[in-house]
Amino acid sequence: MKNIEFTPRGVCARRIHIALEGDIIKEVSFMGGCAGNTQGVAALVAGMPATEAIARLEGIRCGFKSTSCPDQLAKALRMALEDSKEA
Repeated sequence: MKNIEFTPRGVCARRIHIALEGDIIKEVSFMGGCAGNTQGVAALVAGMPATEAIARLEGIRCGFKSTSCPDQLAKALRMALEDSKEA
């Protein structure tokens, strides 16, 4: 199992923790952010392939911001997958 700690930018959440087993998201937790929304996103992506989560979450915006917590999760997942390919 691979554990990732990601520091998001441009959102209220201060940290995203992701546990991946291969390409499957086992667990996600957000530190900070809108608790109900981040818990909901985390529950919805658990058990999902990272590539599917990226496709669904990438580009989501929060109000007038150019990003969102789901978009930042997609960025973290994309980085984790790219790191796995290089390793």
